[in-house]
Amino acid sequence: MPKVRSKGFSNPAATWDARFASTDYIFGKEPNVWLAQHADKLIPGGRALAVADGEGRNSVWMAERGMQVDAFDISPVGVEKARQLASTAGVLVNLTVSDCDGWHWPSNHYDVVAAIFIQFADPETRTRLFRSMMKSLKPGGVLLLQGYTPKQLDYKTGGPPLASHMYTEELLRAEFAETDIIELRSYDDVLREGTQHSGQSALIGLVAKKLMA
Repeated sequence: MPKVRSKGFSNPAATWDARFASTDYIFGKEPNVWLAQHADKLIPGGRALAVADGEGRNSVWMAERGMQVDAFDISPVGVEKARQLASTAGVLVNLTVSDCDGWHWPSNHYDVVAAIFIQFADPETRTRLFRSMMKSLKPGGVLLLQGYTPKQLDYKTGGPPLASHMYTEELLRAEFAETDIIELRSYDDVLREGTQHSGQSALIGLVAKKLMA
């Protein structure tokens, strides 16, 4: 979900405020499927970060599984909806309005970082963001990432219409070369995540562990 200034979003906060103004949760209230499929990586009592989590579906889900969760998003409207979702679920999520460059990125802090469809970033921003995410993981901590591959431009069922913002296995192997890549898979599947991720989709998922010091 777009959370920093990019070629396609001259004012991303206002853009996403307008989209999140719907009474519906436009990406749904259930967690991303790739994230949910890797629930075994969550550590009850551990710390997790949900990057650019929009209306809160992934951060709330991780909190429901006993994690201490931080989450941020550039959209105040999205963050307020995330607060409502957390309250309804009866869980606590530490929510902040921030873009990715403004987030404080504590060092060696999180057991899990969830980065789900954060493909607003151009290549330069993306590299900076990936480095920040790995910095914030504890040694042995796990990154759970999902995005679209360039084939998604044919499906047009979600994501930005920019090939430069998509992921390939080669790109992710290069960006995370200094990690232990546990799983990396490109595949097609039908998404049913609200109105914004709906239909046949070209997906890629990564599970990467930060190396021990």
